[in-house]
Parts: sequence; C-alpha cells; structure tokens
Amino acid sequence: MKAFSISGSLRGNVGKKDAKAVRKAGNIPCVLYGGKEQVLFSVNAKEFSKAVFTPEVYLINIDIEGRKFQAIMQELQWHPVTDEVSHIDFLEVLPGKPITMKLPLKFEGTPAGVLKGGKLVKKFRNLKVKGLAEHMPESITLDINALDVEQMIKVSDVKIEGLQMLDNGSAMIVSVASTRAVATDAAPTGKK
Repeated sequence: MKAFSISGSLRGNVGKKDAKAVRKAGNIPCVLYGGKEQVLFSVNAKEFSKAVFTPEVYLINIDIEGRKFQAIMQELQWHPVTDEVSHIDFLEVLPGKPITMKLPLKFEGTPAGVLKGGKLVKKFRNLKVKGLAEHMPESITLDINALDVEQMIKVSDVKIEGLQMLDNGSAMIVSVASTRAVATDAAPTGKK
C-alpha cells in the first residue's frame, strides 16, 4: 500500500466554534482513534488534498507535534455546498490488529464477450475487505479477458491471501451482458 506523510497540530478546544476557526484558517479538523487515546488535531487542507481526491488508498504517516502515528482514512465529511472536506476521521493502524477498508478495483483486459458485441457491466468500484495492514494491496486487479457473453465475476470469486471479503459473496462485480448485436449474430439467417 502506498504511504503518504502529513504533519498536524493539536487542537486545544473541541466544538463547532473551534472547528469553524480551524476551517477558516485553511485547515481541516481531524480525529485519530483506535489506539490508546483519541487525538484531536488539524491538517493543512492544501497539503492533504492529494490523498483525498484520488481513488487510491494510502497508509497515512501522521506527525502531530513530534508524536508519530500510522493510520488510514476511515471517514470524510464534506461541506454540502462547496464540496470541500470539512472533517476527517482517521483509524490508527496497530501491529497485529486487522483493519477494515475499501480497496479500489482495476479491470485488466478486454472480455471475449465484448469482442462478440456484448456490453461490459461494472457494478462495483471498490471492495470492502478486512485484514492486516501489511497484507493490504494498493488495489484489487481483476483479469476480465476470459469473460464471455452472460458470464460474470462475483465477490466470492475474488481470493486474496490474508484478506477477507466483506461484501455479499453472491454480488456481481462485473459481467458481459447480451445485446441485440449478439442476438442477431446467434440467430439463424434462414438462407441455405
């Protein structure tokens, strides 16, 4: 998993007024939990935007006034009008303790069914998994070359050592749907 480093400042006060002042100064109020203590801090919004506005998943190295933590982003809250990040929850990554996160899906290849005129249907952008941080890949890559018309890959078909899939096993991730072009190719023409 890719790593991203940020530095933050402890927040002295807690509440709406303090959070509003933090945002006005160009920072994002944050909370780190999951370890021995809950830590309230703020980070520079511009410095952190690279980790937020991407489909990739990062292991975040946080330096809060000399104290170092490893964490993942657990939840982002957005301003309803400006679409700016208004708050971030971080989950501290502890050695030997499994974490739950969503990993992005990447599809590799061109399905055989699409070459025959079928339509590629993607139902998932990411999968929810549970495992140790050291087993977490940057993304989950699925080879879809062998998919023919009316074939699919389900959540239960994805196996990654050290990770447990948390989405419904029977849920379809990707499939090749039949189209009129496929139906007319398969139908007999009636000519001899």
